[in-house]
Amino acid sequence: MRPAAMTETVWAALRALRAGEHAILPDPAWTDAARAAFDLYAPLARGAPDAAPFLFAQVGQSLDGRVATVTGDAADVSGREGLCHLHRCRALADAVVIGVRTALTDNPRLTVRLCDGTSPARVVIDPRGRLPADARVLAEDGARRLVVQACDLARPAGVEVVRLPDAAGWIRPEAIGLALARRGLARILVEGGGVTIAGFLEAGLLDRLHVSIAPLIIGAGPTGLRTAPIARLADALRPETFVYGLDTDVVFDCALAPGGNASTSRWPTRQVDAAIAARRA
Repeated sequence: MRPAAMTETVWAALRALRAGEHAILPDPAWTDAARAAFDLYAPLARGAPDAAPFLFAQVGQSLDGRVATVTGDAADVSGREGLCHLHRCRALADAVVIGVRTALTDNPRLTVRLCDGTSPARVVIDPRGRLPADARVLAEDGARRLVVQACDLARPAGVEVVRLPDAAGWIRPEAIGLALARRGLARILVEGGGVTIAGFLEAGLLDRLHVSIAPLIIGAGPTGLRTAPIARLADALRPETFVYGLDTDVVFDCALAPGGNASTSRWPTRQVDAAIAARRA
């Protein structure tokens, strides 16, 4: 595991990389922890070449894989640095996507508050029109707001409606990704919940998956990733994984091959040595 420590200098470099300054390289004078922080976020800041859609997901969970208690309390699952990590992911994205269940349960703002950066467009997948007009995610604050739906339902002024076909009560992740890319949202963070993230993962759409684990045991409650079960471990998805320590939380940075295919990935997880880090820079 590589200890990672974000500094103002490193974050400024990552924001410059995000803005298209692709010649940005780590400063040789940086500490190992600062370089690790750069390596963790650089793939998100670079996105995909030629402005192709780049989708990544982030889930924060406990040691036993829970994201909330049985009563729905999810406020303190991630530690301080885990929360900062989430806000950095938002700041590097064009859009942040959640499912309507998460919007109804958590009533999130989806803004950038714990780091310097611009809040991304907020997108809610709401096939049947369950999201109320006063949901905080739809609040007018200068960021774009979009609702992906399969029904005829007017939304508050300024909210963009993305109408897509219904697919057995849901909307196909492939259609959502394409629709957002056509609207200029090429770097997309899928934030939650677990079913929504799993849908994009199983559709082979995620380029990167961050699983942030906090040192607590909840015992019961919803899990972070709810993918379809498998019968054999040989069929398990085994992404190439890099591990970073962020003081209060540990982040597993899972790199998925193009198209979400991890069949050529190596296991177990491993540290990134200097030569590998240089190739990723």
